Amino acid sequence: MKERFKITPAVYLILIKDGKILLQRRYNTGYFDGYYSLPAGHLDGNETFKQAMAREAKEETGIDLDVADLELVHVMNRKIPENERADFFFTAKNWIGEPKITESDKCDDLSWFDLNNLPDNIIPYIKQAINSFSNNIIYSECEGEKK
Repeated sequence: MKERFKITPAVYLILIKDGKILLQRRYNTGYFDGYYSLPAGHLDGNETFKQAMAREAKEETGIDLDVADLELVHVMNRKIPENERADFFFTAKNWIGEPKITESDKCDDLSWFDLNNLPDNIIPYIKQAINSFSNNIIYSECEGEKK
């Protein structure tokens, strides 16, 4: 029997406050260290995408999200050398708590950036997703890079 194709699902949080977006700088992860990304993570299994997003937001920023407040705003099919990814980008208008670094072994900065003035050191596919979000583009594709 032929083995089915597998794809890795991940969730990302686009958190906006006063026209600014929350970004975290990767540190000591082995993947795009020194570059900004969104709070994100992979599904653990036996959870919905929204549940995974709420869990990851709590783990990485300390904020609490109600899954009912999460809105899917972008999906990206990302092809990288090892495997393909299905990236789901959510936003939330409401959350409880003030975002802070909760995984200092993986993140060395957590800051709000103007949506029209993103840092130069942002992961390219993350910048693509943010631009897609800003332009109400629901789906995009990306030939992923490995760094």
